[in-house]
Amino acid sequence: MSHFSTVRTELRDRQALIEALGDLGHPPLEGSQPVRGYRGQTVIADLAVPQEQGADIGFRWNDAIGSYELVADLDLWKQPIPVERFLARLTQRYALRTILAASAEEGFQVAEQTSQLDGSIELVVSRWDG
Repeated sequence: MSHFSTVRTELRDRQALIEALGDLGHPPLEGSQPVRGYRGQTVIADLAVPQEQGADIGFRWNDAIGSYELVADLDLWKQPIPVERFLARLTQRYALRTILAASAEEGFQVAEQTSQLDGSIELVVSRWDG
């Protein structure tokens, strides 16, 4: 029998999380959304990524830890990569989105963005003071 699992994350910025999920091809539904699991069971999440096979991916805010947590029926996980790798990729895109937003806020523009063979992303930002 399957059940929902909750995985803690360090993801705190809603907009960066939404953009990172979109970058990975998983644009989420926003607001109180049902996340489907085993035999139609559901839990409510703040962001939901519906999956064709019915085992959705959700993120809900946890006030106690001050960040979002992933909620899904991990027994029914059907992504092409394990949940740990999914979270690693999501966290990388989230970090990139957070850095880009903070850089833009400080008046910087991306001069160069390169994806390395090892999977890392190199950013070069610049700002003209005048």
